[in-house]
Amino acid sequence: MKSAVETLDPTRVRLTVEVPFEELKPSLDAAYKKIAEQVSIPGFRKGKVPAAVIDQRFGRGAALEEAINSSLPQFYGQAVEENKIEVVGQPDVDLAEFEPGQDLKFTAEVDVRPEFDVPAYDDIEVEVEDATVADEAVDERIEDIRKRFGSLKEVEREVADGDFVTLDLAASIDGEVLEDGTAKGMSYEVGSTQLIEGTDEAIIGKKAGETATFTSKLLGGSHAGEDATIEVTVTAVKERELPELDDEFAQLASEFDTMEEFRANVRETLERSEQFEQVASARDKVLEVLLERVDIPLPKSVVDAELAWRNEALDRQIAMGGMTREGFFKLQEKTEDEYNAELADEVRDGVKAQFILDKLANAEEISVNEGELTNHLIQRASQAGMRPDEFAQQISSAGQIPALVGEVRRGKALNLVLEAAKVKDAAGNEVDVKKINAPDVEDTDGENPDSHGRAPEDEHYGHKHD
Repeated sequence: MKSAVETLDPTRVRLTVEVPFEELKPSLDAAYKKIAEQVSIPGFRKGKVPAAVIDQRFGRGAALEEAINSSLPQFYGQAVEENKIEVVGQPDVDLAEFEPGQDLKFTAEVDVRPEFDVPAYDDIEVEVEDATVADEAVDERIEDIRKRFGSLKEVEREVADGDFVTLDLAASIDGEVLEDGTAKGMSYEVGSTQLIEGTDEAIIGKKAGETATFTSKLLGGSHAGEDATIEVTVTAVKERELPELDDEFAQLASEFDTMEEFRANVRETLERSEQFEQVASARDKVLEVLLERVDIPLPKSVVDAELAWRNEALDRQIAMGGMTREGFFKLQEKTEDEYNAELADEVRDGVKAQFILDKLANAEEISVNEGELTNHLIQRASQAGMRPDEFAQQISSAGQIPALVGEVRRGKALNLVLEAAKVKDAAGNEVDVKKINAPDVEDTDGENPDSHGRAPEDEHYGHKHD
């Protein structure tokens, strides 16, 4: 087999491949055997039909087509390997007219990884926020924990801020109640602002059995983003009774004997969380510096494929929320064109970052061990809301294990850049990212600081977007 490569542009090449007929013959023999096993011809057992009989009955073209279709991926892969091409995406293959006995000729145009030099990263300097924890933050976290141990008691009085109420809601537009705009028996904490805007103001001061009406913008459903008349009825009012903040509470809510020890532990936990936020911020900022330091042509097919995937994912989320795209963009307070422009920039930066970090990982000979892959798989499964074994099976069946390995390698490459950078907080103190980012240190808050995705809400009265 002979092959040659022609560069069409910095991210696309054309392979020209010529395969002697003799090299195609094994595939042709296999094609005849496959056809013989699939057809029934009187006088011959299945699988024992001679090639000449197949040609007579079906023409030689059937076997040739089967042989070419089955062997093309092999010849294409061989040409890619011989020419040391790093392909991305699927090739566009053009097969020349073929006659039996002649050489097989075809061309394949495919996108490739761009050539560039890894930018220097040992002189990067970034600044992050201070990792300070105010006394008010400690008090707020303790109060949140205290609320978990509170109890609810039904009361016969007007609704006040902080109460728990049971509500019936109905949304209408032009006097017509929306089919997907009603909810009954909904529990809600007054003041949490987790329901449609205007709810708190409407129900504070009302008693059980009383109704209020107000106008607000719907957060979901078929009329998301539109103004509607909301009728809300209070059906029950409960107040929360909280335990005293004493040593007895510390023993109930923690492993500590005294409130002083408990408070100190809460502060330590918050400080560690703030430190992780520092690292996450520093990681984002050093990546931004890398992106600014090199200009890379991006394969159009890769960018287009990622954009298509992101839009399909958005459509699924919008459909799950019972919304329309128009309603979704109204809630985002931006036009679809503005959203698409922002998404395109985000996707291009993401693709560019992958190329840079992959090349850096290759240059530094970064590998991934089984433990690192397993930990990453568990984290991804948690983000997807799946059991690790289910997620692993799904990833394996889809042939996505190499992609998962790539994610881990890129993460390790970015950590290499992060640890080489000089990171300071706003006060000018140097931040020891190596110590905070150590593999044995866990995020005690249980949150992934790199996960900022938001899905459209399921109901009209769902949580508002941040």
